[in-house]
Amino acid sequence: MKICLAQTKPFTGSIEKNIKQHQKLISLAIEQGVELIIFPELSLTGYEPTLANTLAISKDDARLTVFQEASSEKNITIGVGAPIKTSQGITISMILFQPNQSVQVYSKGFLHVDEMPYFVSGDNSLMLQINSQKIALAICYEISIPEHAEKAFQNGAEIYIASVAKFKSGINKAKTELANIAKHYTMNVLMANCIGMADGAECAGKTAVWNKEGELISELDNKNEGLLIFDTASQTAEKHHLF
Repeated sequence: MKICLAQTKPFTGSIEKNIKQHQKLISLAIEQGVELIIFPELSLTGYEPTLANTLAISKDDARLTVFQEASSEKNITIGVGAPIKTSQGITISMILFQPNQSVQVYSKGFLHVDEMPYFVSGDNSLMLQINSQKIALAICYEISIPEHAEKAFQNGAEIYIASVAKFKSGINKAKTELANIAKHYTMNVLMANCIGMADGAECAGKTAVWNKEGELISELDNKNEGLLIFDTASQTAEKHHLF
């Protein structure tokens, strides 16, 4: 299976512009025969907690139908990040489009203290299954919570994918945590991060994938948008820049 991580530079607060950017990256992934593409945390709006109240959308927002159409037509699963309105408040979520299936949502269950004034915890129990492989999802701060990875492992996950918005100040800690998860649970671990400014700080990029021994297979740089495509069979990764 080919899994794709998208590294984006979000247009702050512009869902329409970010959708077009996502479409370009999805098209590039489809050309490479990818079966799953995951975008960074809150990729459709940029990571901007203070703007979440005005930017929050529904998983059924009509603007997102382009993703379902691409998923069904090209047989690719697509995970995009957005703040979602719920009856309890706004969640940090990943909206998942799967071929000829209803839209599903994975929401961040463990929030950083800085996020609590703007967001509520959501349902993070969803696990993907593609080609008989179980894939656990995580959103940013959740990788720091030991029970999150432990639960994924206990539920049979063979691959662990983190959608993050990590700043330069926190990227090394995140990479260490993810490498440790890979080594401890003997599973591939992947991370999709963004570049550019978010919430007043610079995002670090370095979208990456680790092998089952916790060794870094490959990573993108901290300056360019693009894709990191991981082949689970060969345990190799290819880089594709978006120009």
